[in-house]
Amino acid sequence: MLKQKFIIATLIVFSVVFISCSELRKSGYTDKIPKRQKHAISGSEFAEKARILDAEQREKLILEEICSGNFPDFMRKPVTIKTTAIIDGKLIEAKYFVMSDYLMIGNDDDFIRVPMQPKTAQKIADEFGFFLSTPKICDDIYNNAKVKLEPHPLTVARDSFDTFVKHNKIIENQRLQRKGLIAGIKKDVVITGATLRNPKANRVVIYGWHNLDGKPVQPVYSGHVDWYVDYSHGIRLVHQTILINGKPVNYCDVLNDNNMNILLCNEDDCACVGYYVEQ
Repeated sequence: MLKQKFIIATLIVFSVVFISCSELRKSGYTDKIPKRQKHAISGSEFAEKARILDAEQREKLILEEICSGNFPDFMRKPVTIKTTAIIDGKLIEAKYFVMSDYLMIGNDDDFIRVPMQPKTAQKIADEFGFFLSTPKICDDIYNNAKVKLEPHPLTVARDSFDTFVKHNKIIENQRLQRKGLIAGIKKDVVITGATLRNPKANRVVIYGWHNLDGKPVQPVYSGHVDWYVDYSHGIRLVHQTILINGKPVNYCDVLNDNNMNILLCNEDDCACVGYYVEQ
């Protein structure tokens, strides 16, 4: 069974800025992110290893590689999304910090974005001091993205690792080495109240994959069991520290506050913590 906490939130106004050194210290963004080791395998080498593994072996390898710091340096450079809201008649400014792309393995020149089970994503998020995006955060990331790419759906062997690799190559051919906050390339695995509305337990919830007109291909959907993974799934991490008028606050404290929760989510019932499996 999934252990869940529930919250409500809505984002009002937003704009992207680069985080300053002082804000970086306040957020603790890099505190728990390990450096990539010189001997770490590349994305291509990971793909060769993962291709011959079964699903559970692949999840274990993904967890080991990312938690050891085997992902590009550009993923360590946070992007700040600023949002403001009028709360009790006062203008409140909040900033939260997101990774510029979806979780991947490899170096700056040779990497592969890796779809994964939500329990694996949750373990990585917890290890680094992050949380999984909400649907509204996904919308705001798209609105602020520097690189917006058109979705490219695939219909054959959706859950095959070879399809994961193929889709990553498609994205890179579209990206043309453009840098910055990117969106429109994956459906996000999200934390959301949809898990509450679904009578079936152990669901993965996906959302997003926005078209160029800003409308998501995938509405909030909880129809898949939580071990299901396909090429279109992506994991975008958001740092757990939110700056409220410059003061660092844990994201769950923001979400659980009946006034402040409007800063992070636009649903009537948002699930805060995520995908935990009882031992």
